Amino acid sequence: MFKLLKKETAPSAPPSTPVRMTEQELVEACRQQDRRAQKELYDRYSRAMYTACYRICSDFDLANDALQEGFLKVFQKIHTYRGESTIGAWMKVVIVRTALNKLRRHKVTQELPLDFADEEADWGTNSLDIEYLEKAINRLPDGYRSVFVLIEVEGYKHQEVADLLDITVGTSKSQLFYAKKKLRGFLRHYV
Repeated sequence: MFKLLKKETAPSAPPSTPVRMTEQELVEACRQQDRRAQKELYDRYSRAMYTACYRICSDFDLANDALQEGFLKVFQKIHTYRGESTIGAWMKVVIVRTALNKLRRHKVTQELPLDFADEEADWGTNSLDIEYLEKAINRLPDGYRSVFVLIEVEGYKHQEVADLLDITVGTSKSQLFYAKKKLRGFLRHYV
């Protein structure tokens, strides 16, 4: 007798596993207010965006607020995204601006003990070095810290920073110079 041969096919993904959308599909779905697409966009980019927010705000709660407000703006303004850059780059501009505005509205000065710079540092671990550097960056005045983080950490150019912060390129360069000078002063006790 003849046996019917079944053509073997690769097993398909279980129905509960969503197919990962391309960037273009994700943007289009978000434009249609698709909640799953919005969640996927958030999941893909929230960690990197939070890092940028925290580096600017230097406060966990303020950074979380900026991140949430930033994503709300992203979802409200996604129809203005023209595709001239990646969606991640476009979102980063929106979220960085939100964090900067949040910082301007929430000027909090942090008092440090007078003997802070005299504390001995333990060279035992590299993570301690990073923690000490982050503390030094967080001690910078808001303007210096914003310019320093955007240029030295996030990789922005002076013109981009000037546009974001609504300052001149000369002011951006000056604030970066003074931020580095202050950091050297903070860190001289460390080395």
